Amino acid sequence: MRFGNSLILVTGGYGFIGSNFIRYIFENTDFKGKILNVDKLNYAANPMNLIDIEKKNKERYFFEKADISDKEQVGRILEKYKPELIVNFAAETHVDRAIHFPEDFIKSNISGTFTLLEASRKILSKNNNFRFHHISTDEVYGSLKKEEFATEEYPYKPSNPYSASKASSNTIAYSYFKTFSMDITISNSSNNFGPFQFPEKFIPVVIMNLVNKTKIPVYGKGLNQRTWIYVEDNCDAIWKIVNFSKKGETYNVGSKNILTNIDLVKTICNIWDNKFGGKNSFDLIEFVKDRPGHDLRYALNTKKIENDLDWREKNAFEKSLENTIKWYVNNKKWIESITSGKYKDWIKRNYTNR
Repeated sequence: MRFGNSLILVTGGYGFIGSNFIRYIFENTDFKGKILNVDKLNYAANPMNLIDIEKKNKERYFFEKADISDKEQVGRILEKYKPELIVNFAAETHVDRAIHFPEDFIKSNISGTFTLLEASRKILSKNNNFRFHHISTDEVYGSLKKEEFATEEYPYKPSNPYSASKASSNTIAYSYFKTFSMDITISNSSNNFGPFQFPEKFIPVVIMNLVNKTKIPVYGKGLNQRTWIYVEDNCDAIWKIVNFSKKGETYNVGSKNILTNIDLVKTICNIWDNKFGGKNSFDLIEFVKDRPGHDLRYALNTKKIENDLDWREKNAFEKSLENTIKWYVNNKKWIESITSGKYKDWIKRNYTNR
């Protein structure tokens, strides 16, 4: 394991996938090193995601509040800690927000990635063991035709400001490998789901509306297709990529779970009614006006990571959905802190001067 004893810098570590990745390393690997979490604590970041990890690993887990688009902050942190691995999760991710606030996505996803790469090149790339891994999305490939699966060589055809910003940051990251010979790797994953996901995303919205017995909004006719991967499986794939892949490689990380949005909602409703005491949950489904730039189908060809790194998803889809529902049902305080905004006050009290 290349980075088993290293100091790893995780950007966006208080977000959904970032916090799950930190948790995965501490709880599911033989990692003996240290992790530095760098997060600017935007609306979707929540330090409550890692309270238990912080308490259990006081000598091995650190946090720095910083914006990766801030050159001075990034330079100071890299000079201070000199990590051997950076895993860049930090990003604005919600497509609906990108439609209304595209500038935020350009600043965070493009300028932030550039700032982090440039500082890494100047400060860290002298270390021959240094690697920079960039987290991205299947949305960079745009909408696919029926039965079409995007390989890593598939051209980028982003349809909205979010996917365009991620496609841009991918190409910038890859250019640092080609131009400066930096050790860069990239992963494009399909839609993640699981614990700690901010309630604006599709699956948490469905679950919370079932809990509250309110209408479940589905865009258009619900025929848009997405591939869904349990977040722990994505974390496992990322850990394999950073430790065992060659530099300059891009990997698609996905699953076989391709569903239309309406079929996904019906699957969740069925689990809810059969396992959680729900009744007639299908009646809550409500079709609403489609959003602009709504791609019809995302699907990834994952043969490369399967063949190169012997990676496969481990978690069964419906069981993972059931576990996700159970997590939201059993973590009402976390949900209430998010929906009420109390977590923001908690952040202010505990992190204002950090």
